[in-house]
Order: sequence, then C-alpha cells, then structure tokens
Amino acid sequence: MLVADVHGSGAALACKRGGTVSGLAGELTAAQTARLQHCSKTLGWQAHRIFVAGHDVPLTTYLAVGHAAATLWDADVWIERHARLERALAADVMRLIGMIAPEMLAARLGSLRVRAASRLRAQAPAPTTLRLAADDTGVTIAAFRQPYARFFAIEEYDLTVRRFDGRLGPQVTRAVFVTGDAVTVLPYDPVRDRVLLIEQFRAGPMGRGDPSPWQLEAIAGRIDPGETPEEAARREAVEEAGLDLGEFWPVANYYPSPAGKTEFLYSYVAAADLPDGIAGVHGLAEEAEDIKGHVISFDTLMTLVATGEVCNAPVILSALWLERERPRLRQRGRDRLEVQRDPRPVAGG
Repeated sequence: MLVADVHGSGAALACKRGGTVSGLAGELTAAQTARLQHCSKTLGWQAHRIFVAGHDVPLTTYLAVGHAAATLWDADVWIERHARLERALAADVMRLIGMIAPEMLAARLGSLRVRAASRLRAQAPAPTTLRLAADDTGVTIAAFRQPYARFFAIEEYDLTVRRFDGRLGPQVTRAVFVTGDAVTVLPYDPVRDRVLLIEQFRAGPMGRGDPSPWQLEAIAGRIDPGETPEEAARREAVEEAGLDLGEFWPVANYYPSPAGKTEFLYSYVAAADLPDGIAGVHGLAEEAEDIKGHVISFDTLMTLVATGEVCNAPVILSALWLERERPRLRQRGRDRLEVQRDPRPVAGG
C-alpha cells in the first residue's frame, strides 16, 4: 500500500503497510514522460511499477528515496509553507532540461532551492517612483544557457531590452553570475562602543591578484529556504563568531554589483555584548571555514575604512550607517544600563 510522505520540502509516495493514497491515472506522451523523468531524477524520486485494482496493466508511480525519515504529508501545511518554493524550484529544474543532466542538478539541489527562494523574494513589491516600472514588454529573452553550475552558476541570456524612447534595442548577450540572497550583520556593543569584525580567506581577492586575500568583514551568509534574513543572520552569528545577537537595526537592502550578479544583500547592525576576550576562531568544519573574530573600537573601525584595510561594501555601508546612528544607539544603551543598575524596588514587588 502507499501513503504520501514528505521528502525534504517536496512530496512523493512511500510504502507503508495499510496506507492508502488517492490519485489519477493518466497516459503520458513521450515528451511528457521525458520531462517527468528529468524532474523525478533531480528530486530523488524512484520509479516503481505497481498494479492497481481496476487497471489491467501496471502503472508507474514515484517513491521518495530515504522516506523513513520523512513525516506524513499534510496538504494544507505543504501549500502554506512549501508550495510557492516548490513551484519555483520545479520551474528552474525544467528550464534546464536538455542542458544539464538530472544527476548534476540533484547534486546542486540545495543551491537550486536557495535560488528559487531568492527569486520569490525578488517578486516582492518595490518602489518605482523614479526608475522605470516593470511590464511584460520591457525585456524579451530569446535564448537561455547555463554553461557552468556548481555551488554558484553562470547563466547566459540572448535578450532585447526596450529603450527609454520606446523602441526595441538590438539583441545582445548578457552573462550573469548566479548566487542566492545573503545577509550581513555587524555586531555593535553600544555601551562599550565596540564592533566585531570577522577575518577569513576569500577567493575573490585571490582571483583578482590581491596579495592579501584575507578580508575584514561583517558576519554574513546565504539565506536558506524558509528563513527570514534576520533568522539567517542570527544563525550565522553563532556559527561564525559564537555570538547571540540582540536587537536588529536594518541598514539597507541592495544589489552589490547589479551589472552581472544576481546577489541581493540584506545588511543589519545588531546589538551585542562584546567584553574583552569574546573574540575567537570559529566556523563550520564541514565547510572548511576558518574565521577569526576581532573586537575593535568604533574609532578603529572608521580608521580601517578610511585607510582601505576594510575594503568590502557591506562593512563600509554598515560603518557609515553606524556613524550616523551611533549617538542614538549609545544613548539607548546607556539608558538600558541605568535601568539594570537601578536599585529601587519595582512597584507592587
């Protein structure tokens, strides 16, 4: 017998004694079968031939791999939590049929889900008071290719863009470096007037030829499917610096390099307790991370920005935001400290 089980955030069937599941039996064309096989191999479904009462010939159904760790599928929960993401994921998977083998896509399923979640966030309403508002005629894509795909991907588009005078521009080819949405957070102790920076090796500066490819950065990481930017930042703060953060203050949401990268950043400053000795070396061993923390004064931070030793956009942007907002945040920190030190009894206590 069969029962529907969750496999990741998707759904497939799983064998269970006494279980039942309803569905429709249909006959697919060769093209439809090929598309279904492409999707099933990518998502980890295994085809099984079964006999069903009322049918003279065996039917093909798809069972989840590793379903023993799954939970009973609830349609209402799936629709609320996963449906939009799974539809976006399926669209990306099917767009690559004939370009990339399902086995290679399956190895990138985590990155594909991050990409799908980023695409959904990109559809959130955004102001267009000055810039051109989007419509269906602005950009026409004639062809799409993905010549490289591992943790990151490269996509190529042959496209036509409508000009500001209303005429169509020439068809051009544009390459895009594909990454998921990410978050950065700069921990700030408003009482001690300190921040925490992390230091780690970065391949980007190395590839540019920088003899010092270690960067002083804010805590950062990609936003996993199902996470909010703040939840991702709190998780990364524990992984990269061993910190539990307090109140979050949004700095900006932005494309750091829109000419050729899909990356979109959510940057924050967050309250943190930064006493002497709290900085250490952290990171996830399974990701080969080696991350060193530095607790420095605000004045030292601004000196590092001025000299160029801090040379990445999220830290510079967050430092300039903090320079503007620092008096307010320091006053709030002092006020809270005074409340904690107040020896007077609480009314009614």
